[in-house]
Amino acid sequence: MSRIKQRARATAHANIALAKYWGKSDVALNLPAVPSISMTLDGLRTETEVVFDSSLADDAVWLDGVLAGDKERARAVELLDRLRVRAGVDTRAVIKSKNHFPTAAGLASSASGFAALAAAGAAALGLDATPTELSRLARQSSASAARSIYGGFVELPKGKPGDAKLAAKPLHDADHWDLRIVVAVAAKGPKKVGSTEGMERSRRTSPFYEAWVDSAPRLANAVRRGLRDRRLDVLGAAMEQSTLAFHACAMASAPGILYFQPATLAALATVHGLRDAGVSVYATMDAGPHVKALCAAKDAPRVRRALAETQGVLNTLVTRPGPGVVVRP
Repeated sequence: MSRIKQRARATAHANIALAKYWGKSDVALNLPAVPSISMTLDGLRTETEVVFDSSLADDAVWLDGVLAGDKERARAVELLDRLRVRAGVDTRAVIKSKNHFPTAAGLASSASGFAALAAAGAAALGLDATPTELSRLARQSSASAARSIYGGFVELPKGKPGDAKLAAKPLHDADHWDLRIVVAVAAKGPKKVGSTEGMERSRRTSPFYEAWVDSAPRLANAVRRGLRDRRLDVLGAAMEQSTLAFHACAMASAPGILYFQPATLAALATVHGLRDAGVSVYATMDAGPHVKALCAAKDAPRVRRALAETQGVLNTLVTRPGPGVVVRP
């Protein structure tokens, strides 16, 4: 039998949730218990190549130049399996994925990674998948990845149990608002508790979980209004409350989930100090130690200097609203 190769590459960008996602309404379908709204980040990208090769006996998954561990490999192969079912093939593949920022450290590498994998895998198999379909595919592997299919500002609605068709939807393109997010890197290495594990622990054990789920839609509505009206005070206040509410829920789990590091608290204090001094800047965090400061473009240099001088902060970078997934042959 002749050897057949089908190849495609895709680039996707991480996103930061402005209205946070924490908790699942349907674990099997990976559906979020709350709505989330995000900004796709131009500076944090994942590049993924998928090659389907008829001579292969099994899938191989490479992440940042090394073979992926069992857990990472299993999640990637599950996504490929969904694509293979749709294409009506069983051809194995080689995946090579590179993150141009720290992996598994609270900077949304799973979001950009699975968005890029969904797009590259579909293209390699010749599937004519729409952005909505790619978002749905990516969501099944990582809910945040559903948002990284699109650029700019994106919403992933709350999922109703059993709704396998849930996908993210774009709200505003990258040119809607000239914002910046300054990232303060607060620690090295992967986080000890992954997001999926943490969400389930919170759902099962946190006394604050139901309060978080009840309050999240109101906070998402405020974030949506702030984005629509370009009101940084409205957006920022709701974003900070959403961040602290989900972290409080996680901290109250049993055992408690504490993503904060000393540098995290110091960076949060820096952001609050800048705001007290008249700078319109607000903080958010994902499930990790790093602090992301949202501000207008004109204030980004001052915010970056202040965070870079904060004790314990290892590095800073500035990002702006970025593009959606891009596929190449």
